[in-house]
Amino acid sequence: MNFQQQEITKQVADTARNFAHQYIKPHVMKWDETQHFPIEVFKELGNLGMMGVFVPEQYGGSGLGYFEYKTVIEEISKVCGSIGLSVAAHNSLCTGHILSFGNEDQKQKYLPKLASAEWIGAWGLTEPNTGSDAGNMKCTAIKDGNNWIINGTKNWITHGKTGDVAVVIARTGEPRTKDNSTAFVVERGTKGFMGGKKENKLGMRASETAEMIFDNCTISDAQRLGEVGAGFKQAMKVLDGGRISIASLSLGIAKGAYEAALQYSKDRHQFDQPISNFQGVSFKLADMATEIMAAELITLKACDLKNRGEKVTREAAMAKYYASEVAVKVANDAVQIFGGNGYTKEFPVEKFYRDAKLCTIGEGTSEVQKIVIARESLNG
Repeated sequence: MNFQQQEITKQVADTARNFAHQYIKPHVMKWDETQHFPIEVFKELGNLGMMGVFVPEQYGGSGLGYFEYKTVIEEISKVCGSIGLSVAAHNSLCTGHILSFGNEDQKQKYLPKLASAEWIGAWGLTEPNTGSDAGNMKCTAIKDGNNWIINGTKNWITHGKTGDVAVVIARTGEPRTKDNSTAFVVERGTKGFMGGKKENKLGMRASETAEMIFDNCTISDAQRLGEVGAGFKQAMKVLDGGRISIASLSLGIAKGAYEAALQYSKDRHQFDQPISNFQGVSFKLADMATEIMAAELITLKACDLKNRGEKVTREAAMAKYYASEVAVKVANDAVQIFGGNGYTKEFPVEKFYRDAKLCTIGEGTSEVQKIVIARESLNG
């Protein structure tokens, strides 16, 4: 793997960093307090090509790779994890699924609008009673002539209420049988498709998380993505990229918390000297820096494999697992370095602390990642 950062990656980093500081940072706490989903920000990111990072230029996207994608998510998340999360879900889940498994007509129809952020995307796999147990989904799609009728509820869906188009995985076979689910594209405004409860969350509060409800929602077979029964296999491949997304999100949060703590340790004085002079603080900073670098190297390895089209399931799970746990630990240590100030909303680390926890849960919990890593390692 070449560790030399390409010029295009540097340019993407500068653009994302400047945008985040100019258009996101001034509003972070207001959006967090009010749970405001700032859709106008995503439209502007679409204009910059950051809502269609992987989409080929022929469909209106940027046609870039995973190093650039990691950089976009990371730089935005150093300022606000909520915005980073929404950018990631739009790019890697909804848009990524259509890009990977859609036919040419579907790509022509949806990718340009998603890449420009004219349309915001959602992706529905999780249900109230089936998180990791996706083979037992209750949301069903039943064939009716040339149509499919979808019934059921998806929850914990990023952009579940606001998204203009959703990729939905519904059960088309018997529970717990092989190849029992299929993916579909459903547009907002389709009769029987609606948003439900919006979650009131601990962190990531400016990223909309809500139910999607299907009540005799009838769609054409032309909305089916790939073969009948291939939905779960498609979802697992999409989640390989999604786990790189969460690793990148985790890195951004960890770096944001670390940089804030590093600067505070230099500015804050006790006993006539900066607190960074004290071993109890400096050793924390040393651990934080080391763990962030280790997480970044694993994530870069996964990005490199994905760019080369090689199998990445184990490395993506490793990156997601390790980086998310590092984000939680680094954010916790950052709050500790800030002391009482770290527990208030006047300083940035309490938000990093709240946002970080989601990274150990979304796209498969840390425990699920260990299962994936062990299985892939044992199967060789």
